[in-house]
Amino acid sequence: MPEFSWTPEPASGISQAFVAANGQRFEVAECGAGERLALCLHGFPELNYSWRFQMPMLAARGWRVWAPNLRGYGASSRPEGVAAYAMDMLVADVAALIDASGAREVLLVAHDWGALIAWQFAIQRVRPLVGLVIMNVPHPFVARREIRHWRQLRRSWYVFFFQLPKLPELMMTRDGARGVRQAFVGMAVDKARFPEEVLNIYAAAALRPRAMTAMVNYYRALLRFPPDAGDGRVEVPTLMLWGEEDAALNIRCTEGTEQWVADFTLRRLPGVSHWVQQEAPEAVNAHLAEWLDGLAVAR
Repeated sequence: MPEFSWTPEPASGISQAFVAANGQRFEVAECGAGERLALCLHGFPELNYSWRFQMPMLAARGWRVWAPNLRGYGASSRPEGVAAYAMDMLVADVAALIDASGAREVLLVAHDWGALIAWQFAIQRVRPLVGLVIMNVPHPFVARREIRHWRQLRRSWYVFFFQLPKLPELMMTRDGARGVRQAFVGMAVDKARFPEEVLNIYAAAALRPRAMTAMVNYYRALLRFPPDAGDGRVEVPTLMLWGEEDAALNIRCTEGTEQWVADFTLRRLPGVSHWVQQEAPEAVNAHLAEWLDGLAVAR
C-alpha cells in the first residue's frame, strides 16, 4: 500500500508530508509558503485530494496551504471507537494543526464534513481566524431549522442509515468501493469531472483497513455526541459557496445565515452539485479569489 493517498503532479507545486498534532499523525498536502495559512478541510467520502484545484491558486496569492486528511481518512491516524470522532475531537485536531503550522494568520476553507467542523471552530472561537469559507453545508442553526421540514429530512436519510452497525461499511466498500464511487458520480451534474482515475483514488483510500468504519463514525458520533453550537455567532468574514443542485442539502439551507454571521457573502452556483470545488473549480476559484481580494482591501 502506498504511503500517501495520492501523488500530486509535480507542476502543481503540491507535496505530501506527515504532521503530528493532537496525538495523531495527519497526512497533509502542502503548497506555498509563508506565515499566512489556508487550512482546507475536506468532507465525506473525500480526501485532501478534493482541494487539488484550489491549492495552487491559494498559494499563488501568498498563502501557505495545508490540506490534511482528517482523522480516519487516507494515511492519517485512525483511532478506534465512535467517541474518537466526536466534534470536540475534530475541532481540537484543527486547533492542533494550526498550532503545528506556526502560522500568524489563518483562513479556514471547508466543504461538507470539513465545513461542519469549520462552523463549530469559528463559533467557539478556538483560534483567531481572518476568514471562513464554507462550501455546501449550512450554519448549525439553519441545519437545525431545516431538518424539521420534510424537504430536508428526506434528503438526510443516509445520516440515519449510517447509525446501523456494519451494514453501511459493507454497502460503501463492496465491489471495489462501488458505494464510494457512486457517491461522487451519482450526485454530480458534470460527471466528466469524476473519471475513473479520480474515483480510483477515493475508492483505494476507503478500502484501507478500518477506513470506512472511521469515516462512517463521524455520522455516528454526530448523533450520539451532538455538538453545542453555543450562541451560533460567527465573528469573522464568511464566504459561502453553494452548488444549487445539491442532492443532499436543499437550497433553503443557505437562507437566514446572515442572522448569525454579520459579515456574510453568499455565492450560488447554478447547475453544480454538492461536490462544488471539484465539479466547478474555475467558478469556485474565481469567487474565492474575488472575495479574498475584498477581504484584503477591507483589512
